[in-house]
Amino acid sequence: MPPKQFSDKYISLSDAVSMVKSHQSIGIGIAGSEPPGLFTALAERAKDLENVRCWTCLPMRSYDIFTKPEMAGRIFNENWFYSSSDRQCHPEGRVSYVPNNLHRAAADKLVATKGHLDIFWGTATPPNEDGYMSLSLGIVVQKDLFEAASLKVIEVNSNLPWVYGDTLVHVSEVDYLVENHVPLVELTSEPPTEVEQKIGRYIADLIEDGSTIQLGIGGIPNAITADIMERKDLGIHTEMLVDGMVDLMEAGVVTNRKKTLHPGKSIGAFALGTSKLYKFINRNQDVELYRGRYTNDPYIVAKNYKMISVNTALQVDILGQVCSQSIGTRQFSGTGGQLDTHRGAQMSPGGRGIIALRSTAKNGSISTIVPTLAPGAGVTVPSQDVDTIITEFGVAELRGLSVKGRLEALIAIAHPNFRAWIRDEAHRLGIVPKTFI
Repeated sequence: MPPKQFSDKYISLSDAVSMVKSHQSIGIGIAGSEPPGLFTALAERAKDLENVRCWTCLPMRSYDIFTKPEMAGRIFNENWFYSSSDRQCHPEGRVSYVPNNLHRAAADKLVATKGHLDIFWGTATPPNEDGYMSLSLGIVVQKDLFEAASLKVIEVNSNLPWVYGDTLVHVSEVDYLVENHVPLVELTSEPPTEVEQKIGRYIADLIEDGSTIQLGIGGIPNAITADIMERKDLGIHTEMLVDGMVDLMEAGVVTNRKKTLHPGKSIGAFALGTSKLYKFINRNQDVELYRGRYTNDPYIVAKNYKMISVNTALQVDILGQVCSQSIGTRQFSGTGGQLDTHRGAQMSPGGRGIIALRSTAKNGSISTIVPTLAPGAGVTVPSQDVDTIITEFGVAELRGLSVKGRLEALIAIAHPNFRAWIRDEAHRLGIVPKTFI
């Protein structure tokens, strides 16, 4: 039952979605902070609506409002970072990617709407005796959208961990609360493959004692943790907190003692993993979450001494352009915070921006190191920003190299089956003309 002192704030899910009107925009909590009860209830109301736009990022569940063909013309999804359901719906025209750098995502979206957002839907813990709730698993864009919205509705879930940082909102700031005490969404990680383990070892060699680390999403970043268990006094300043970081903190590898920004604290913008992670961060004063506009600001990232940013990619071409967001013209995910942290790490004293990828895809049939990116591919990291590229065949340090130098460095870490092809194509296309002696 709702606490008596706040009972006037609680309404039903059906009453909450009845407030949505045609042609309105709804800003949504991202990833583990998405409100499943409100999303599900909206599907029943959708038949009465036209052109409702939802601002989403990395939806973790499949919802009828986004996947059902009959939602065409009723619900449209404007998305900062695609997940699998978005990739499936994209050809049907009911979702569109919003290009962004994460630290500017909320601000730029609000610029496009002249600062206006009709409704915010998010999730939070139940209020404490003083009326405060924790936005819990993330405030990447949530708090900015919360503050901009005309109508604020929070889905309360008692399973959410209470997380410290800039996560608190007071009941008095919220228009309505709805209850939906469902299990939390979990992102499990498969054991790293042999290739991922090789890549992880190369990355681990570049992480020194006292470094502060940022790990992106995927198998490769998770593979790193096993290889840095002998490091001392690492720190965490990251966009996403993941299970592997719990292992490092519990083992005493991460102490945050040497951090030059927020010493003693592991800092992130959102958390996504399994119950192990959620239990660890619950009321843990050593972990704090802040808005993405802060955690991912390259100039803030750069304040961490020996900042190491690790992200993954789909393709890298011989100019050094990195594509992590699309397969040719087909949107796959998004930029997220990759360019933010990659740039920030390079501005950090002793820092490094690492892009890691397998040398091949589709069971070894194609190379991920390519002469040119696939036609229409989105450039996630421009050639002038690239730093270190790693595959299972080694490390290519591209910073400051000419295109000819980059060609040689990248061929050395490409799969042997494709090295001659990469060189021949570079010559044929005139990107690096063949030298005759």
